[in-house]
Amino acid sequence: MRSNLFILLTAVISFFLLNHCFLQNYYSLSGNQPSAVTISAVGDLMCHSPQFEYARTENGGYDFKTAFFYVKEIIGKADLAAANFETTLGGRERKFSGYPAFNSPDEFLEAVRYAGFDFLFTSNNHSYDRGKGGVLRTLEKIKGCGLNSAGTNFSKQKDDSAGIVTIKGIKIGFLSYTQHLNGFSLPKGFEYLVNLLDTAKVRKDIRKLKDKGADLVIVYFHFGNEYERNPGAFQKTIVRKAVLSGADIILASHPHVIQKIETFKPINSKLDTGFVAYSLGNFISNQRWRYSDAGVILNFKIEKNISGVLELKMINIVPTWVFKDRLFLKNEFAVIPSEEAFSTVPFPFLTAAHLRQMKESFYDTKESMLENLKLSKSKISCGRNFSY
Repeated sequence: MRSNLFILLTAVISFFLLNHCFLQNYYSLSGNQPSAVTISAVGDLMCHSPQFEYARTENGGYDFKTAFFYVKEIIGKADLAAANFETTLGGRERKFSGYPAFNSPDEFLEAVRYAGFDFLFTSNNHSYDRGKGGVLRTLEKIKGCGLNSAGTNFSKQKDDSAGIVTIKGIKIGFLSYTQHLNGFSLPKGFEYLVNLLDTAKVRKDIRKLKDKGADLVIVYFHFGNEYERNPGAFQKTIVRKAVLSGADIILASHPHVIQKIETFKPINSKLDTGFVAYSLGNFISNQRWRYSDAGVILNFKIEKNISGVLELKMINIVPTWVFKDRLFLKNEFAVIPSEEAFSTVPFPFLTAAHLRQMKESFYDTKESMLENLKLSKSKISCGRNFSY
């Protein structure tokens, strides 16, 4: 009896070992290994003049890191974090300025990297605020600090905005376009500097990335009407055409307020469920009124099985609010998770007025983004205490 049991156990163990070896060889030969990637995305990283005035240091430099201190840990949880870089780094000699023609200290970018962002969308209505030199220097600084980007380009021959980032075996293509440049026109021969929104180009670029082997294509649009809380007809038309062209996930901003998320069935795609976030709003700015002082960290997870099929596993949102007041013995801006207002013991520097505004922004963002989201409830969550 013991002999038979030993033979049976040996056979079972051998089966599992052989099966494990077979799967390992299959994964190696096919190139398909089960994996998952987590991504965080936020809206506009703006730098109005009060922000750099508050960030000024005694030695004549700037320090913006406090702005991201309270969200750094959340952003750092993702494999990749992306944002819209809505300013230029034209250099001190061009004079720092806020609206309407932005030119920010290089230290603003250093703080963005400190916050945990890996990827910046650089095509927006302020991309050309400091002309050709501003576009090129901004891109040079972004590349120089080790960040990837999409939306602006060094040259016509080298398309810097159509790259593929590989994370955990999943190849992700990024594209970025802006509806306009605040009335500026790109000079003849330099049309390549900023990607203007053209549906024919979008279709061509998506096809190019998928031909290069991208498993997933994420498209960013800077479009819509400012301060409108619902997407307009133009936004919906552009999104529909992008989906028909093969976009898998669409992120967007420009309205400076939060707009809804919608799911869709991607076309000619490996992904089971795509989605569009019509506007991620402001993440950091000096726009102090309701809806524009609110932002969001959009977190999502994509899983790839051994057959190469992708599944949208979850969507989480962390509503945020921009604090502007005394902090660490000086005036500061700081992005804070809105739900801090519901804490038993909230941060001591938050006043009753702050807490009221934070609660208001939390409910505004949750309602705008999740109220009509057609996705399994088990895949949707709201709040900073989430897990991938």
